[in-house]
Order: sequence, then C-alpha cells, then structure tokens
Amino acid sequence: MAEPSYVTSTRTSYDTVAADYATLLGDALAAIPLDRAMLGAFAEKVRADGGGPVADIGCGPGRLTGHLRDLGLDVFGIDLSPGMVDVARRIHPGLRFEVGSMTGLDLADGSLCGIVAWYSVIHTPRELLPGVFAEFHRVLAPGGHLVLAFKAGEEQVELTHAYGHDIALDVYRWTPDRLEELLSRAQLTVTARLIREAEGPEKTPQGYLLVRKPAVDCAPEEAETS
Repeated sequence: MAEPSYVTSTRTSYDTVAADYATLLGDALAAIPLDRAMLGAFAEKVRADGGGPVADIGCGPGRLTGHLRDLGLDVFGIDLSPGMVDVARRIHPGLRFEVGSMTGLDLADGSLCGIVAWYSVIHTPRELLPGVFAEFHRVLAPGGHLVLAFKAGEEQVELTHAYGHDIALDVYRWTPDRLEELLSRAQLTVTARLIREAEGPEKTPQGYLLVRKPAVDCAPEEAETS
C-alpha cells in the first residue's frame, strides 16, 4: 500500500529542517513556564502511579525527552523523521530514540505508562486523528497518562517556509472541545485543559490537555432480557 502523501511530506519537511530546528528551539522550554508546568504535572502523575515507560511521540531532536528524563521519567523518543532521530541521538546519547509512526506504533498493547504528544498530531488530517487516538489507547496501560499540546483554533494552514527552509506541511488547529470529543470516543478522558495566548512569533493561542486512560475499561452493557 502506498504511503499517504501527508506522511511523506511530514517526514521530508522535518528531515530538511532537523539541524536548524534543534538549534533554534533547543532552549525554548526555558522561556515558557506554562509548558514546563504542564509537563511537570504530567510527570508527577506518572510518578505517582508508580512510573514506567513513557514515549515522547513526535520527539523531534529530543528537547522534551531530555527534560522529562530530568523530571525522573523512564522516557524514550519516537519520530517519523530519521533526520530528527539522528540529531536527537547526537544531542542525547544516553537516551533511546527510534524512527516510527504514531499511526502504527511498534509497541505492545498496554506497554506504556505515559505518552507525550507535543504538537505531534498537528499535521494529521482531521479525518485520521481518531485512528491516532485509538493507537494511543492501545499502547497505554490502564490508568496511563497522555499530555497533548496543539495549536488552538479551527483553521487548516499551509506551511511553506520554516526554520530557514522551504517545506510543505499542512497544520491543523483544533479547539479543546473537539479534541476532547475525539479522545472520549477513543475511551480516553481529559482531566485538565489549558489555553495560553500566543507569545513571540506564535500566530495562535496554544492548547494543552492532560488525559488519562481509565484504570478499568468500561464493561459492555448487559444485554437486555425480555
């Protein structure tokens, strides 16, 4: 089966910008306290439930992966872009990074205690995002946690230039309510949400959701008896 065009364009674009992306955003987390707060809350929830493997899905050059390691998590990174993974391995030689796709993770059912999806779903076409959330549900253990960052809004934007390079990417903005609806359909429960206003070069408010897979999946409804 041919690879979807959005997957090819996403991989190619991030391969193109990988080195400059790592340089330009390497210390960006230090300047955004609300980002650190959401990641800190996620890490605390994972640790409080006993810890365990956490996947930074769409990890890029590993800037969050390293931060989460410093917060005490057993974390590894997955990214669609081999170029990003190469940069991540060079910057963080003590951490594990793998090439992979969030649409089909090479992970066992229920094997993760946490998932970080930090702006990593923003290039997925709207009609395909439910499948991504279903995959997150599959690999999360009961009671596992997810933190999701996204660009808030309702527009679809074509990105043709970024980090000093010509690229071709569609960016999908989401409202928190719509994402919560899709997560609920995947049997994932939003426990907290945050919207902050745009800062610096940002063109839109930024959104964050803390999400949990129920510790016990809902039992099927009993069949009605006559």
